[in-house]
Amino acid sequence: MTPFPPARILAIETSCDETACAIVENGRALLASTVASQMELHARFGGVYPEVASRQHVLSIVPVVEQTLAQANITLNDVDAIAVTRGPGLAGSLVVGMNMAKGLALGLNLPIVGVNHLEGHIYSAWVYQADEAVPPEPQFPLMALLVSGGHTELNLMTDHLTYKRLGSTLDDAAGEAFDKVARLLDLPYPGGPSIQKVAERGDPARFKFPRARLDSPYDFSFSGLKTAVLYTVTDLKKKSKYLPVEDIAASFQAAVVETLFEKTMQAAREFGAKEILVAGGVSANRALREAFQSQTEFKVNIPALSLCTDNAAMIAAAGYYRYALGHISGMEMDVQPAWVLSD
Repeated sequence: MTPFPPARILAIETSCDETACAIVENGRALLASTVASQMELHARFGGVYPEVASRQHVLSIVPVVEQTLAQANITLNDVDAIAVTRGPGLAGSLVVGMNMAKGLALGLNLPIVGVNHLEGHIYSAWVYQADEAVPPEPQFPLMALLVSGGHTELNLMTDHLTYKRLGSTLDDAAGEAFDKVARLLDLPYPGGPSIQKVAERGDPARFKFPRARLDSPYDFSFSGLKTAVLYTVTDLKKKSKYLPVEDIAASFQAAVVETLFEKTMQAAREFGAKEILVAGGVSANRALREAFQSQTEFKVNIPALSLCTDNAAMIAAAGYYRYALGHISGMEMDVQPAWVLSD
């Protein structure tokens, strides 16, 4: 049983290009979740176009909240608190969700809790739906690898809401590298799923792409890897009309997965972690999941595929623990587009 008081949290997430709302009970039980994706709108730009994203959030936010309440079969009067993504993210997108959340909190006289988007990704690993087995409670200390389009970092988590950042990317995030390499290979956006799909038919050992060796053992760098892929593609195109896309994708993916896996395992050993948690959009990558799930040294917790990419269930889950521990934000809260998790 949870040592925290029961509460039903309605959360809103608009940090990038998904308009999302969810209702979670006691930090873990998912009652309803709605995500309005803008992927098709941004595909023609090869990435998220901030102005388009914020305008689409304005159009989608009210229907998304209404749909979530209907799915949960409850009313706003059944909610105990409002949680909202405060950052990091696109300022114009964050403001839409923040204004909606403040309006709900003010109108219903409910407490409002601002949640770090990265913290939400961590808490997504403990969310379950009614027809799923209840995941075990987290065991602290744990090593959290956050890996997404905008962030790649290692955090030591010693208790609920308590983090120490051990390292982060010095340039491109892993998900960003996937998107850029996908463009080099003329694969569709988003790059992560596209590279994974073609990599399954490729030889991951054909190209020996570099793994960055840095002075700081837990920092990441993917710009050199991306550049190596660029040079390889350019050189191959000069020699032949045929480009071995599958082998390049597989070799690139193998380099990313190996780097993420090895650094996380090393950190878990050094800091005596009881478990490893992998979260964020790139945690949906099959090769990355298999790498962690195949090792037997540590218990590994990875969110369900439906919770790897941006959603509001994760914000409700993290928001519950902030609410239960008394971290109420207040109506004066503003968005924080650049927000380090350990701040």
